[in-house]
Amino acid sequence: MSLGKFITVEGIEGVGKSTNIDFICERLKLFGIETLVTREPGGTPLGESLRNLLLHGDSVNDKAELLMMFASRAQHIETKIKPALAQGIWVICDRFTDSTYAYQGGGRQLNGEWIEGLELLVHEAFQPDLTVLLDAPVEVGRARAAKRGAADRIEAEDLVFFNRVRETFLQRARSFSRFAVVDAAMPLDDVQSQLGEIVDRLVNRV
Repeated sequence: MSLGKFITVEGIEGVGKSTNIDFICERLKLFGIETLVTREPGGTPLGESLRNLLLHGDSVNDKAELLMMFASRAQHIETKIKPALAQGIWVICDRFTDSTYAYQGGGRQLNGEWIEGLELLVHEAFQPDLTVLLDAPVEVGRARAAKRGAADRIEAEDLVFFNRVRETFLQRARSFSRFAVVDAAMPLDDVQSQLGEIVDRLVNRV
């Protein structure tokens, strides 16, 4: 049995990650590929508990936030992601380590070397086969996200914070060939037309 592929979907709030993850799963089903959708922080009972603290806790220190992200990720990789991939299941994850670089590194402006060290500790050379970055101007994403209801602790950050987050995502997309950047400000049909081509290319490489 061949190993499954690991796809991560990244972007600021309001770019349509959930809708487009559903589209990716449906596209893969056309090829007879079994999928597992998961998320970060979260994905496991421990991860979901940490997620609740991270997003809705009264006060979380920036360093504690970083460590909690990687604690959730360590459990997630070893108990859910890698076992699924070993069974030939393709895993689609809503956020992964690129979000930590973007939010805790870019947004919180924590030391990038700390993040690199934790990345090496937690997942060594393990990386996504494909990272889809759904990119849109911060104003567009925030306007869409506002329609979903009350903001969580991170969503409530200001424009300056989210512009740093977006720029960090784009910097990483320029640095790593596993990224595919999609203009999420386009109409949904156009976004998903591009996504379909991206997913098909990955399938055809197998």
